[in-house]
Amino acid sequence: MKVTYSAQVPGGTSEVLIPGGIATPHGRCTDIQANGLFPLKEATTGQVAYRLKPQARDLTITFCFDGAVGTYPDVMFTPHPSRFTRFADDLLAEIAPVGHHLTGSDRIRAIACHVAERFTYGHPDVKFNDGFDVVPALGCGLTEGSCVDINTYFLAALRAAGIEAGYVTGFFFPQEKAGTCEDGHCWVVTRIDGQTEEWDIAHNLKLGTREIRPNLNPKPELRFA
Repeated sequence: MKVTYSAQVPGGTSEVLIPGGIATPHGRCTDIQANGLFPLKEATTGQVAYRLKPQARDLTITFCFDGAVGTYPDVMFTPHPSRFTRFADDLLAEIAPVGHHLTGSDRIRAIACHVAERFTYGHPDVKFNDGFDVVPALGCGLTEGSCVDINTYFLAALRAAGIEAGYVTGFFFPQEKAGTCEDGHCWVVTRIDGQTEEWDIAHNLKLGTREIRPNLNPKPELRFA
């Protein structure tokens, strides 16, 4: 499968940064086709990216994926301190009783449904964690949030519960759009006793349900990390 990404580079841009992709159980990025790529390695996670000096305003990059079955990299489950990974004390207190009598995937699902009850899907101008150095608790009521906002909260809630979890971003192609998309998407992967499960709260909310289950495909689609 080949994914072609096109964009107009803003005027005055001297370089752009291109993600290298990661292996997942659904496939891996095997090649990136563009002129003048210079590879870089991120020091903390080992992820690969590429630096490119655009020769024109119109930029086109092709990502090549295969269907090889891989595993999510271990490093994605290790949180590195930032305002997106630190959870507030009130979030820890909020999550502690959620599904506390459950174990394994059942506990994760209880937390996922709890998070879903606090969001409506949307793209607000002001995000729930703007101005915070930690991920705060939302408390009661509904908060508008994108897949990024929802998964930031979900990830912090899982880690507050002592559950290994990681965040993946990539391309999402819904079947009804005939192989095109205009933006990215992200999802969460959990790991307990070496077993991983994938969660996509945002797409369940878009389809009108808050009864979340471990599933990346609430509707027909393709996605690439």
